[in-house]
Amino acid sequence: MIHNRSTLAASAAHEVALDCLEAAVDAAAPTAATKSAVSRDGETLTIAGTTYELAEYTDVIVIGGGKAVGGVTRALESMLGDSLSGGHILSKQAVDTQTVQSSMGDHPLPSDKNVAATTEILETVDEADTDTLILFVLTGGASALLSAPAGDLTLNDLQTTTDRLLSGGVPITEINAVRKHLSDLKGGQIARRAAPATVAGVLVSDVVGNDLSTIGSGPSVPDETTYGDAIDVFERYGLAPPPAVHDHLEAGQDGRRPETPFPDDSVFDRVTNHLIADNATALDAAAAVAREASYEPLVLTSRLRGEACEVAKPLVAIAEEATATGTPVEPPAVLLAGGETTVTVRGDGGQGGPNQEFVLSGALAHDGDAVIAAVDTDGEDGSSDVAGAIADTSIIEDRERARDALLANDAGSHLSELEATVETGPTGTNVNDVIVLVVPEATE
Repeated sequence: MIHNRSTLAASAAHEVALDCLEAAVDAAAPTAATKSAVSRDGETLTIAGTTYELAEYTDVIVIGGGKAVGGVTRALESMLGDSLSGGHILSKQAVDTQTVQSSMGDHPLPSDKNVAATTEILETVDEADTDTLILFVLTGGASALLSAPAGDLTLNDLQTTTDRLLSGGVPITEINAVRKHLSDLKGGQIARRAAPATVAGVLVSDVVGNDLSTIGSGPSVPDETTYGDAIDVFERYGLAPPPAVHDHLEAGQDGRRPETPFPDDSVFDRVTNHLIADNATALDAAAAVAREASYEPLVLTSRLRGEACEVAKPLVAIAEEATATGTPVEPPAVLLAGGETTVTVRGDGGQGGPNQEFVLSGALAHDGDAVIAAVDTDGEDGSSDVAGAIADTSIIEDRERARDALLANDAGSHLSELEATVETGPTGTNVNDVIVLVVPEATE
């Protein structure tokens, strides 16, 4: 999986870190996750414990979007066979599906391709009736891929807004509160359009805490945010929305546009959402690999968030504490964490992403011999084409230059020169970031 593994495997501790990263991504692979959560026995389809009698429906369709939608859809096609009528999915990568139509879109900024494919998906939803079972597959990346500008908004309005929010270091939950109110499908609106069909959401989480309304901006989930909340996001972070977006949000706040459906809305009467994989799935697999290698694993959290360069410092401090006192775990040990950190871009910025900033900041701050590794499970860290990085303190020979790179948001360039970036290519899954700190024995 890691294309440049031979270059990165500088020690036994590096090998363990790389093994943990690969196991984490493998465990969250959409095909494996689907087969673990979905099964069929005759005409009974079971999704995470909920049963659907296929014979009760005239049409069974699969729709959805996201970076991992292809693997989930292929697994569903294999199970459903001739019972599947069709459908349409949208992914960043080409997907070889048989019955379900597959389109490619752009990420992280939406494009004309996204809008065109999303329009076709919504037309499929609009045709559903009481005899239709919709399997709605939603994974990380769907917020950008599934794009349907609301009202008089344009694609350019969505692109500009998304770019400003991402560059402003706004957490994904708050970005999605805005997205929901600029869209004709997000924030429960696909459930509104699908009613009275039966909708079974099949979700792979890429958000901290697994808030279903945040995954892909919650198209099939009730929305408790409002137009006023979306306006507050811009004010809180000192950002200015495009004029058309400002006018659209104000119209909603003033009651001139309908709100997204709240939890008590009847459109959710025949909607059930099922979570089939998340960050904890990946961390549990990494912990198992560490244990097999005779390292004591300790999962610190699957809810990590904050500025990547700052979040790294307390985590490497825990590694130092483990080495010095055996607390909270006795070395040799592997500390694991997951979540989604952010980067506030300063100036023009440079190359890299949150995981590369985490590793470089951690290596600069660490007073010990731990190996620090971090990747985005989708294989693309921020806007870069690498998954993340792996390093220990010995790799930082010019500390001043490393600090300058970090301050310029150019951690990727610096780590690339040091041959410390992790290259996987797109993995086909997305359950946030995985961080591995391998703490060797003092004599290792």
